[in-house]
Amino acid sequence: MTAIEYNLTDRMESTTGTVALSGIQALMRVLLDQNRADAAAGLRTAGLISGYRGSPVGGMDHAYKADASTLQEHNIEFISGVNEDLGATAVWGSQQAPLEDSSRFDGVIGMWYGKGPGVDRSGDALRHANSTGVHPNGGVLAVAGDDPFCKSSTIASASEWALADLAMPTLYPASVQEVLDMGRYGYELSRFCGSWVGFKIHSNVADAYATVSTDAERISIVVPEFDIDGEPFTYTQRVTLIAPHSMGAEQEMFGPRLEAAKAFVAANGLDKTFGATGGATIGIVAAGPVYGELRDALAKMGFATNADLADAGIRLYKPTMIWPLEPNGVTGFADGLDEIIVIEEKRSFIESQIRDILYGRTDAPRVLGKRDDEGRAMIADFGGLLAEDISTPIKARLQRMIPAERFAKERT
Repeated sequence: MTAIEYNLTDRMESTTGTVALSGIQALMRVLLDQNRADAAAGLRTAGLISGYRGSPVGGMDHAYKADASTLQEHNIEFISGVNEDLGATAVWGSQQAPLEDSSRFDGVIGMWYGKGPGVDRSGDALRHANSTGVHPNGGVLAVAGDDPFCKSSTIASASEWALADLAMPTLYPASVQEVLDMGRYGYELSRFCGSWVGFKIHSNVADAYATVSTDAERISIVVPEFDIDGEPFTYTQRVTLIAPHSMGAEQEMFGPRLEAAKAFVAANGLDKTFGATGGATIGIVAAGPVYGELRDALAKMGFATNADLADAGIRLYKPTMIWPLEPNGVTGFADGLDEIIVIEEKRSFIESQIRDILYGRTDAPRVLGKRDDEGRAMIADFGGLLAEDISTPIKARLQRMIPAERFAKERT
């Protein structure tokens, strides 16, 4: 057998095949992949990373230094923020830079990062930055490092509620590969809708190390046709935030921009359905790393493959954009179901959205999550969720609707 030569620099420089990356290194690589895609499209873009150290994204500065030569060759710079607020302000400014006549670039790709408490304290800067919008050739990912197990933080965190309040469409990658893939979609989404895009990084993803594909062809961006009142949608990048500009920004940020984000997600098929199509009676929803825990729990019951799920009448839904949920995907998933179970950490964020989307439908399934249909606690709203934490409540619901012989393959 001939050994394959592999250099550590390949993790950032290779554009074909597979490389090994940590979750944090994948965040660095996202900017390179976007920069390369821009160059192929005839755009000269730079990149700026800024934020503040804190687990689970505390290693961003070290990851940058380890591959600084490659990143700087692509005009991607790193500024360590004195605090999260100043980091957010720097990235905000990166979207204004191409508006200057002296700019050397067509756009700047921005990445802000901070752990959950950093998202909380930086709300003012993040809200102002998102109100002004992004440059059409730039775009921003707001990386929120969440530590639901409180492995290395003072408090457990879940930033999706804060990101939603900031009107940021929010993606939730489930693996290191998805950090790379959803990062690319995230920048294109940001450019399409005009908003900063929240990028929720679970501690288990940040700490992970995996072999990932780098082939550019794995990503195919679809730019949808999207109209507002019969007119093609274009957002307004703003440099002034006093009335009436700020009022226009609010209207656009919570209206057309979010609708554009939904259209982008639908056009690119980012939300996935698995298992049964027709004939399904029960559906289960999970996003991010919790989806992997769900599959592990189901596998131990005997439902390891999509074919196993289909045979048992189980349908799964894995949303990539957890806010705002794309409604057509949700209603298509719900069609024909009697019951939907939402598995998510902390409070009922996805569960509440699904219930709102399905409200008023005469054939709507019951939606359960934190509590069952009798009001009893079902899925924990504290800590993190592993397969062993969700197996018992899921199995209890499945046994009500699926014959006992379907569980014959169960593994212990």
